[in-house]
Order: sequence, then structure tokens, then C-alpha cells
Amino acid sequence: MLKKGLLLSLVVLLAGVLLIGCGETEGTPDAEPGSLEGRYVGYSWRGEAGGTTLEEADRYIETILELDEDGIIQDAKMRFFVQVDGYWTTRQAGQAYVDVDFSVDPTAAVPGEDYEQGDSMFTVYTVDMMSLYTAAVDSDGTVAAAIVDPVLRYLHEMKFPADFDFDRTVGELTIGSGLAVPTTRTSGSGLIRPDNWDDLADNTLFDVSPWSHVLTDEGAMAGISDSSTVQELLEALGVEFVDGVPQEMDAVSGRFGLGGWDGNFNAIADYLIGQDATEYTSLIDWSVERYSANIDEDNQFGLDTESGATRTVQDSIDGISGATVRLSRESTSYQRALVNAGIISEADVIIGRF
Repeated sequence: MLKKGLLLSLVVLLAGVLLIGCGETEGTPDAEPGSLEGRYVGYSWRGEAGGTTLEEADRYIETILELDEDGIIQDAKMRFFVQVDGYWTTRQAGQAYVDVDFSVDPTAAVPGEDYEQGDSMFTVYTVDMMSLYTAAVDSDGTVAAAIVDPVLRYLHEMKFPADFDFDRTVGELTIGSGLAVPTTRTSGSGLIRPDNWDDLADNTLFDVSPWSHVLTDEGAMAGISDSSTVQELLEALGVEFVDGVPQEMDAVSGRFGLGGWDGNFNAIADYLIGQDATEYTSLIDWSVERYSANIDEDNQFGLDTESGATRTVQDSIDGISGATVRLSRESTSYQRALVNAGIISEADVIIGRF
């Protein structure tokens, strides 16, 4: 088997090596005086609040706006660049290499400060695990499936023998049942960071939080609920059944909901098109008290949390653009494009948590 570093490099190369220059952009050379027509680029980057420069950063967000003469956004792009194994690629790159070891019986990770990974059937190499799902069926009909839930940020693994009763409901796949096992923490920044599994033993990955709805509101698992059958869930993940029997297949993978980072950032871009950039000067309404109370004298958000303030500005499918991302850093990048266009000044930019 190829070593992890090489495999991850291959994933990145398949995604495309996308290093974009960071120079300033200008309006259209022959535009009328006072016209805003042109292409403008803005950035936010990790470490900015601590003094890291854009050139030194190992990840950054780029926003590209095309404005007409009145400042109406004609086109928008937003991309999240990261360095992986020395290569630049985008966090939106959805390709994944997945290998399954059916001989493994998944065991739960030990959560909390002394986190320990459990036994996992899956080897996954991808730029980012956000919204990932995968499934495979062995030659004997054994099904292996896994979903990265958006709230706990754990890989929940399911292993079913061919004679499993696939008419059982998704509601039976509780964390305490042993049927959907949180084996691997994919991010340390989950909305809920459990110290143990006992408190969530009766929950499924579809109902650990009110925000769990982003799993099933749209996309691959649209309409799946605790009352759905396990077969319906597995079919949504790509497993084919014939007369109730799962059919052999190699591992497949995808991104649920809006489609991971790519879907989220495309949703933000789609939302921006048609907006008047002279009026829509931030992705976030910073006048909201729980946000404004957390902006320091250097216009940095989320560093010195005051009592009752929030460290995160996050909208879900119910809010701006359907995105399920932390919008403060994306807003910084958007505002910097407006600075480039001369619509706002650098002093107006709120530096969001990256």
C-alpha cells in the first residue's frame, strides 16, 4: 500500500494544483470616471490577527468580485486555499481515496482531552473531511458505511452483515447501540465536543443537535430521518440492493448537504450575485449585539470574548446563502475585495476568526 504522504499528495494533485497570485486587481481601464466596473480580489488568512502576513500564511480565503459600473455584483467566486504536503490546493477539492478493511470491527474513540482514536474500517485520504460519506459492500454482502457528522465532527461507522434486517429504522442506529460507531474525530472544532458517549447514547448522528438537520435537508441524504429504513439510508449513500440484498461494490464517497466546502462556497457566491456591493458591505450584520460585543479595538472578532458574546458567526441553511460555514473569515475576504474596489476602507474591515 502506498504511504500516507504519497497518497495524500496524489489526492491533492488530482484536485489540481491551484496557486493563485495575490497581486492587486484594478477596475476596467476604459471605464467611465466614477464607475465601479471591474474585477476585485480580497483575502483573509490564518494567523492574520497574530501578525502573519498573507505571503507567510499556509491557508487563505480568496474572494473575486465582478462589478458593473453601479457596483452590482455580476459574478462572484470564493475559494479556500490550503497547503498540503507542500502543494497548494483548495479546501473545496472533494476527491477522496477510500480503502476499507472488512476484517475490522469498529470501536468507539475515547473523546475529550485525552482523545484516542477507535478501531476503524476506513482509510481515507482527502483534503478535508467536511460532509464526507462513504460506503462499500464486500463479496459476502457485508456492508461498511461511514458518515462525518457536522456537529460532533466524528466519523460514524456502520458494519452490517448480509443477513442484517435492513428494514430496521435509522432511529435504532444510536451512538450507544454499537450500530453507528464514532471511531475517529475528524476535527477538534465541533459545535459539540463530547467528553463521553454516555450523554449521547440515545442519539443518532441525525439528532445530536438542532443543527443536525443540515445532513438531510438536501443533497444525497435529503429526506432521510430516524423513521427511514437502514436500506433507504444505505441506498442514499450509493449501495444497491436486489431483493433486499446489498450488492458487492468498491468504496464510493461523496459529500452530503450542499456538497461540503465546494457547495457552501458556491452557495455564498450565488447569493452575492445581484447584490449591490455599495450597500451590502459585509456578509455579517455586525450590529448584532452578540457579535459587536466581541470586536476589539483592532477590529478583530472573537479573540477577547466578553461575557455573553460569541466567538463564532455561523449561519446554516436557514440563513445567508444556505452556507454552513463560519462566516467571519469569509466576510473578511469579501470586505477586502470591497476595499480594493474603493467602496469601503481597510478601517471598515472586521478581521474574523480563521
